[in-house]
Amino acid sequence: MLAWRTGSLHSLIRIRQLTSQAIQRGRPLTTQNARGRRRATGPALEPRVSEAVTAAGRPRDLHRDARRRRSPFRQVTEFAGASGVGQKAGIALAATGLILTVTVPATSPLAATGEIGSTGAVLSASVQPEVSAAAGAKVDFSRTAVSTTGDPDGKLKQLLSAQSAGTVSRAASAGSLGTPLDSLITASPFGYRVSPITGGYGEFHRGQDFAAQCGTAVHAAASGTVTFAGWHPFGGGNRVVIDHGNGLETTYNHLSSFNVNVGQTVSRGDTVALSGTTGASTGCHLHFEVMVNGEVVDPMGWL
Repeated sequence: MLAWRTGSLHSLIRIRQLTSQAIQRGRPLTTQNARGRRRATGPALEPRVSEAVTAAGRPRDLHRDARRRRSPFRQVTEFAGASGVGQKAGIALAATGLILTVTVPATSPLAATGEIGSTGAVLSASVQPEVSAAAGAKVDFSRTAVSTTGDPDGKLKQLLSAQSAGTVSRAASAGSLGTPLDSLITASPFGYRVSPITGGYGEFHRGQDFAAQCGTAVHAAASGTVTFAGWHPFGGGNRVVIDHGNGLETTYNHLSSFNVNVGQTVSRGDTVALSGTTGASTGCHLHFEVMVNGEVVDPMGWL
């Protein structure tokens, strides 16, 4: 019992000694930290001073400044040009609002050019060859060489210059002649009919009759040369014939009067006469004929 008390006393004295030493050192006695391990003692570490790195110490990047000055759109544009994306990429970039100068070539691909620092990439094409003609070259812009739906006279000349009127199909000739009257009202068609004068059946009507009051303006169906202007002894009365070339002719009959002479050149739409009822006629009208190589054909195949 005495030995146990003596050991306890020694332990208590030892604890007090350690407590006193801890107080002298300026910190409380602890045997463990918050995580259960003894906290290390010793002088506090000095803060680590980072090394100053100057711009002069870095290796020089020659392209760093250029990259800073280029916007993202500029970089995408240069990539598109360098990789040969083509004109579609350039047009798409232009649609986004980037300032571009675009030259769209006919056949050549686009190439990206431009100096660093410019406001935008400049897309340009390879230089197209200049087209020129010799000083003595003949450039023909005649109406027979150029024809459109708005140039019916040119269409007719081209049609007749390629072949004679006798070989022209109805589909090709339709619409090639202009109307001889401002308003066409059929009074009697081309072909066999009952004669309005004799009443006999089987008379062949050589043209197309259009109703028109006497004195109505009659127009040339196309440009040509007047080959006849006078009285027709076989029922046509006052008659005008115009030759349009290559076997095509038009005639205007039963006229009250005419204002053209033989050999005169007329143009499509010119007023050549006034309608009437002269010759074998029962009333005011225009008898209009189309002749191909001297033979009458249905005028409606050409109007």
